[in-house]
Amino acid sequence: MVQVTMLNNMVDADFITALDKHVRWGIPVLDLKQGIFGKSLIDLTLEEAEEAAAAIEERDLSVYCFSTELFHGEVEQGAAFFRTHYLDKIDHLLDLAQILKPTVIRLLSAKTNRRNDIADSTLYILNGHAWLIPMYQEAIDRIAAAGFEVTIENECSANVFATPKEIIDFFHVIDRVDRVYFTYDVQNLWQMGTYPTLSVYRELAPVIGFYHVKGGQKDEDSDKLIWKSSLEDASWPVAEMTLQVIADGRSPVICINPSHGTTKPGYNYDDVYQRDLAFMTNLIHGGE
Repeated sequence: MVQVTMLNNMVDADFITALDKHVRWGIPVLDLKQGIFGKSLIDLTLEEAEEAAAAIEERDLSVYCFSTELFHGEVEQGAAFFRTHYLDKIDHLLDLAQILKPTVIRLLSAKTNRRNDIADSTLYILNGHAWLIPMYQEAIDRIAAAGFEVTIENECSANVFATPKEIIDFFHVIDRVDRVYFTYDVQNLWQMGTYPTLSVYRELAPVIGFYHVKGGQKDEDSDKLIWKSSLEDASWPVAEMTLQVIADGRSPVICINPSHGTTKPGYNYDDVYQRDLAFMTNLIHGGE
């Protein structure tokens, strides 16, 4: 059965309180990112990781994903920047992973400050920033060799992933099909200009291994994301796409993220994360 999770800091800003709420809300698996003893995941000391692991084990929870922000820089910052800020942190990341035991470790897709000028980001990378490919390959190889699954997630601002073609081409170029898969964050790709449809999902499905969902409502006159909302009230086909993801066996865990967009006047945002959890749980279990 597919499980549901959400980012730990969505549940509560205090890490231990968040763990207790995970138990009460019936979320047995964790997606760790920020707000872990006041720190981002990658900034934890090994001692803090041991403390977190003990607290997680005491509550019979487990870690599904390490949501790192590694590789989320602009390619124009150059190879030395990426090595210092991202690749050189892999050893520490793996030390943390040996303690907290995630199933999968997330890397992010890079950004470019020339996004508005680029029609094909993969060609742009190959022609001007080809060093990025072996860096991703090295990170993937090292993480996989340590026994963890690896994923690359699309982000939502100035990102090199704006279309399904760019994503498919990038995964082809890094040539690690047996060691890495794509995390499809539906709303992030929407914000990059690709409105979520079943056709988009089917194009991306061959590389998807993890699925992130957010709500969001579009403008009446376009497909542009305007308002943040619950999953139940979202403009994109949440139920249809999610049920297809489940039927295809693409994502053993589905992660709920907070919706982006502007606060809609008069909209009820009370307990929206719990509402999203109930909606997604009900959808997965078929209304049982």
